Amino acid sequence: MISKIEFPVDTIEIANIAKAISHPARVYILKKLSKMNSCCYSGDLVEELPIGRSTLSQHLKELKYAGLIQGEIKPPYIKYCINRKNWEKAKKLFSGFLDDSPVIMETTIKRKSKTEPVNL
Repeated sequence: MISKIEFPVDTIEIANIAKAISHPARVYILKKLSKMNSCCYSGDLVEELPIGRSTLSQHLKELKYAGLIQGEIKPPYIKYCINRKNWEKAKKLFSGFLDDSPVIMETTIKRKSKTEPVNL
């Protein structure tokens, strides 16, 4: 009988981060916050994004749960900042993942089926 593997910690971390950034609004939020030297109020973000306040709140919750952002509550406002330590860790994890995966990507692209990914 073949024993099953356990996923390495970095593989699980990459998957968790990928899930957290799996929506264009979340990618936009992370890009914006990572370029700022200060924090941003959720009210400012809702003015920019084509989503409602409750939807924005859910996206911010997911990013915060993943540790990519941090929030500071000062009723009635919530201020969000990039979590620099975790953001740098995420960049390193993805950099290593992308640098190590060209063979896997080539194999996936060559596959012919209904689930074939879009050509990159």
